[in-house]
Amino acid sequence: MNPGHWAEEPLERLLRRVGETAEQVGTRFPLYADPADGRWTTTGRGSWTGGFWAGLLWLRALHTEGAAPGPAVPVGTRDGRACRSVAVAARERLASWVDADTATRGLILWYGTAPAVGEEGAEALRERAATAVLAAWDPGLGLVPWGAALGGPRLRARADGVPGLVPLLASAGPEGRAAAAAHLHRHLDLCLPREPAARPRPAWRWDGTGGWTAGAEPASGWTRGESWLLLSVADGLLHLEGDPDRLTDAAELLLDRCEFLTGPLVPPADTRHPEGPLDTSAGAIAAVALLKLALLPGAAWASACAHRAEAVLRRLTHAHLTPRGGPRPPGMLLDGCYDAHSGTAVRHELIWGDFFLALGLSALLGRVDLRRV
Repeated sequence: MNPGHWAEEPLERLLRRVGETAEQVGTRFPLYADPADGRWTTTGRGSWTGGFWAGLLWLRALHTEGAAPGPAVPVGTRDGRACRSVAVAARERLASWVDADTATRGLILWYGTAPAVGEEGAEALRERAATAVLAAWDPGLGLVPWGAALGGPRLRARADGVPGLVPLLASAGPEGRAAAAAHLHRHLDLCLPREPAARPRPAWRWDGTGGWTAGAEPASGWTRGESWLLLSVADGLLHLEGDPDRLTDAAELLLDRCEFLTGPLVPPADTRHPEGPLDTSAGAIAAVALLKLALLPGAAWASACAHRAEAVLRRLTHAHLTPRGGPRPPGMLLDGCYDAHSGTAVRHELIWGDFFLALGLSALLGRVDLRRV
């Protein structure tokens, strides 16, 4: 690792913010922070985002354990053992989600444990989660249903019910890999556009008579959903066997239709309203997905994906990450959009945006193997 790499300083800034957040939220889970003062809205159990907080704490622990203290390393993050202890405590609080009826267990229990390489408690929790999710796989529907734990009808399929679930299921042996492939392919069958120039449809519901109907919200044009799909396809190509040609075609379709290589570095939250709020979290997720695609040997677009991912990460850190010495806490990734449709937290710091930015920067610095996270 080159200590002069441009990603070093913004990662230090971001991880210092993690330490401040940990002091602010205590045993609760941060969800989104006010862009004016950095105060977090929190949840008691973490909702679908809790794994990103635990994952961020693990990234901070790995960083502090592997980095020599210096002027750029904040005093509060020099004790790697203390950082690891906080990460372990957050991971332990995710255990209640193992048996929850939700496909977002992939987001919660993969990203909340995968960065904790070699930590026995994380490995045990991930194994329990993989077994529980495999038991929830519905062979008739060919997927793990969205579930009812977060409200609403359980027999739904959504783009955000795939990321994390693919590698989590794939960790459960041959049966798990088969379920992971079926889950991914069924979502691609539903979500990928069929019409020329159309974009993915991210939400579907089972109508009870043997068919799927597109949901009204989130609607086509939801860029974070598009990034979730690209990330899921990248993980499928890295973790699954069977039909790489179909997944390669899906990756190429998404790269083209969703303009991941040619569109804005930071997309609008909803392409139907390009004048509306941006979503930096969609950009950060896409950057990690592109870095994963760049790992695939022989892929024609590998080099383009790598260059584009770094360009996105540069834009996020240079234009949207709060600097030192300003009126707001440094290290806040602003301009994330929690929910444009309801107008909830549309220009805020989002905990999953922070996580994917930290993950992408860590990967650039060679501190994280994206084949494992």
